[in-house]
Amino acid sequence: MKKVNPIAKDDQFIDSFLRPAAFKDYIGQEKIKKGLEIILKAAKKRNESIDHLLFYGQPGLGKTTLATLVAKETGANLKIISAPSLSRAGDLAAILTNLEDRDILFIDEAHRLNPAIEEIFYSAMDSGKISVIVGKGPSGRIISLDLPPLTLIDATTRVNLVSSQLRSRFGAIFRLDYYANDDIKMIIERSAGILKVKINPEAILTIAKASRFTPRLANRLLKRSRDIAEVNDLKIIKKETVLEVFDMFGIDEMGLELHDRKMLETIIEKFRGRPVGINALAAALGEEKDAIEEIYEPYLLKIGFIQRTPSGRIATDDARKWLAL
Repeated sequence: MKKVNPIAKDDQFIDSFLRPAAFKDYIGQEKIKKGLEIILKAAKKRNESIDHLLFYGQPGLGKTTLATLVAKETGANLKIISAPSLSRAGDLAAILTNLEDRDILFIDEAHRLNPAIEEIFYSAMDSGKISVIVGKGPSGRIISLDLPPLTLIDATTRVNLVSSQLRSRFGAIFRLDYYANDDIKMIIERSAGILKVKINPEAILTIAKASRFTPRLANRLLKRSRDIAEVNDLKIIKKETVLEVFDMFGIDEMGLELHDRKMLETIIEKFRGRPVGINALAAALGEEKDAIEEIYEPYLLKIGFIQRTPSGRIATDDARKWLAL
């Protein structure tokens, strides 16, 4: 069988193409959609800009997509910025003062905002004004600039690291949960239709099971399955095609990757199944503590392969059975 390049040139375009164009096309997160629709309708009825919003949850669950849909529904321009890129107050002032009436500013990785930058947002969110220093030394002076009505939407994977001062200024805070398996299957079916590829139910189920309950990963696995099917002139994606993708990327049928298996094996074998603290686990794996807590651990907790106890993390019997340890 021919080898296939796992990275498609038009992946970024395809990803944007697969994103829902309206709330009616957005599958899952029903409570959040309902809450947003009420907020949007109320703001439209009052002819006001919408309140500031905070989305939090694991990567790939749709935080950016929701911000995009909010902008589309309100007819607003959307400017997307990553928090670490905001290093100087002058840069932020330039961005804010160049926004137009009722524009939306989307800040990704909000938990990584520089505290000095964050403070500028306080007055922008509270009063629609910012203060900037003009000049240096004794001749420098502070001037107040009026901003057009705007909406700030922040997104984060670590809401506990967002300061209470910033959190308290959002009109609504929404937590994105992992998707239900049935929702993931519907997303795969919808994406397959957009990509004009045929896929059988067993293949859909196989992708869904390994998707880590995350639309982004489900679509990635579907696209790579499409690559293999096209290169090998297959008319339909079957389970065998999907399993070849898993083998190519080192993924098993539960969606576990090498680092997941290494973490479980370390707890079971190196620490002999005893509870292990996060610092000891990070040292044993050669990983940052934050990486374990943000990237690896949430999914393993979700599927019941690890548990947190007062004494530390333990691997469950289900994990042992799956790894045959």
